[in-house]
Amino acid sequence: MNSIKNRKVLITGANRGIGKAIVEKFLEEGAAKIYVAARDLESLNPLLATYGDRVVSVHIDLNQPVTIINAAKLANDVDMVVNNAGMLKIESPISEDAIAALQTEMEVNVYGLMRVAQAFAPVLKSNGGGVLVQMNSVASVKNFADFATYSASKAAAYSITQGLREKLSEQGTQVMSVHPGPIATDMANEAGFGEIAEPASLVPEAILAALKNNEFHVFPDTIAKQVGGVYADFATNIVEANLMEG
Repeated sequence: MNSIKNRKVLITGANRGIGKAIVEKFLEEGAAKIYVAARDLESLNPLLATYGDRVVSVHIDLNQPVTIINAAKLANDVDMVVNNAGMLKIESPISEDAIAALQTEMEVNVYGLMRVAQAFAPVLKSNGGGVLVQMNSVASVKNFADFATYSASKAAAYSITQGLREKLSEQGTQVMSVHPGPIATDMANEAGFGEIAEPASLVPEAILAALKNNEFHVFPDTIAKQVGGVYADFATNIVEANLMEG
């Protein structure tokens, strides 16, 4: 099924920014039900008020593995998972707090992804394969020195996403790696990209296009597309190729 219509979806970090934009677009395009997940359940109340029983609130804190396990038990009918939640620290590689920042970001951006994948892979398999979408970043292919630790964590997440693509293909699960550039969110403002940030709605639109075309790499916005255009040959001939074959 290369459409969002009638799908049952779980989206982490659904309370604001890109996550909220994905919820809104997916429902507009006919998703049957969306489990909206966040650390703070009260922050999901506006979505519940707007969409009623089309959305179900779920507590997921990527720092707390038990919340992910419990969510997989609750949302056992999903055929699409969007791991959108993440965190950003503004630290250069030589700042005093760089190592602590990287440790925190790895816990959420990388280990959180792995926990979500491990918990939901069996659910997706039991529901026909489905789709796992990972929110990475252009910072996963290019380090930005002023937030170098975030870039490093996203590079690690991108690497794990590639491994998930290969392993989950065996159960018929499509994996996507989404690489936004500056998107109009609180995180972009914090990183100093507010003036060049583009609408969050570009991200779900790009995900839906990739779903239709069965694509792995997703570059949603203007800057992301520029990066993706230059990166395309490497992505196709190295990242997406099976180099273990003779």
